[in-house]
Amino acid sequence: MKSLATVPKLQLLMSLVAVVLFGVSSTAQAADKPNVLLILVDDLGYGDLSCYGATDLQSPNIDKLVSRGLKFTNFYANCPVCSPTRAAILSGKYPDRIGVPGVIRTHADNSWGYLSPKAELLPALLQPAGYHSAIIGKWHLGLETPNRPNDRGFDHFKGYLGDMMDDYYNHRRHGINYMRENEQEIDPEGHATDLFTEWSCDYLKEQAANEQPFFLYLAYNAPHTPIQPPQDWLEKVKKREAGIGEQRAKLVALIEHMDYGIGQVFTCLEQTGQADDTLVIFTSDNGGQLNVGANNGATRDGKQSMYEGGLKVPTAVVWPGKIEAGQTTEFQALSMDFCSTILDIAGVEQPADCDGRSILPTLLGNEQKPLRDLSFFRRREGGIRYNGKTIEAVIRGDWKLLQNTPFEPLELYNLKQDPLEQNNMVKKAPRIYNELAAALRREIQRYGQIPWQKPEADKSAEE
Repeated sequence: MKSLATVPKLQLLMSLVAVVLFGVSSTAQAADKPNVLLILVDDLGYGDLSCYGATDLQSPNIDKLVSRGLKFTNFYANCPVCSPTRAAILSGKYPDRIGVPGVIRTHADNSWGYLSPKAELLPALLQPAGYHSAIIGKWHLGLETPNRPNDRGFDHFKGYLGDMMDDYYNHRRHGINYMRENEQEIDPEGHATDLFTEWSCDYLKEQAANEQPFFLYLAYNAPHTPIQPPQDWLEKVKKREAGIGEQRAKLVALIEHMDYGIGQVFTCLEQTGQADDTLVIFTSDNGGQLNVGANNGATRDGKQSMYEGGLKVPTAVVWPGKIEAGQTTEFQALSMDFCSTILDIAGVEQPADCDGRSILPTLLGNEQKPLRDLSFFRRREGGIRYNGKTIEAVIRGDWKLLQNTPFEPLELYNLKQDPLEQNNMVKKAPRIYNELAAALRREIQRYGQIPWQKPEADKSAEE
């Protein structure tokens, strides 16, 4: 953990401002605020939990979490790939509006985003309310200053800066070690899932003696590729599931191993006496990857896609004493709404230009109007499949307009009548098509105000 001497000057300044303006310390202000544990998993398919319909997979710990709170059946990731959804969760904005329309990667010629230096992220926004913020696990929003976790408001970081690991045990990407504890490079031994679990428990134990509420962002890289479960977990799945294929068995084992880790984190919460005072959010950054055996339930397609399988994700929220256990909702929300919701619960006013909306009324079992008339999705990518262009979608009520490849026309579906997106209604509903296409054009124009590449001044400073 960081000592006071290593806390960024901006964080200390914000705390002093709180004392001057309000006459109380941040710790005193935060005495009645819940802890927040946000668990973000990587590429988990909508149907890849037993509580979401999987029959060849056992996820008892996540199932238990879901049963203790509110399960969402109509929750959408902000993007069908990693970085943009992570940017949305932490900013409360559409990812294009903070410079992250696509995946941030090691090599500039294949990197499609640059987190805006002007973007205010959740940990910094929570500081005046007295929260201590930590990220354990995968960051994926920048590899260098000013876009590393400690630069953007996190008090503690122990995890992985990069996009993916080429091996769950040696933790390298392109031969580079992106494992860090705050700003120091580390080289730990062990499976990444086990490490992130262990480090989260260490953090919870340390925070148990701290009067501050905490915001812990636990971002597992599982079950992202490479599909590399511990061998004993793989053998257990093969023994239990007669006839399961090798590919599917590996993915199931990787998910079950992660589920076990999440169970350990819950146990730590209970053992430290923090469980009753902690809001827990569980969600995925996008849908599952079909070509490695993912199950996205009764949806079309998967990761990378603007069809429902790429965007719809398993999601649940637990808050003991506040959220009634065993509830299910069809209320539609997006990843970025969690930023607004957490700020609402913490008593912090969100920035005026945020796109996210609080779902606190829904969490508490109250009626809530739809959060927005239009929900937008966008992704920029390279390679021959995209060539640096974008794909988009917009949802209004039951209607969804999308372009799943930049080289084919827009498609229109009625999700209520056609949830598998098989019947293109472009010619049958021209008025709706034109309205949604116009709305999408206006949103794309709005995104054009924010650059998504590193400013030339920053590039020159590195040379």
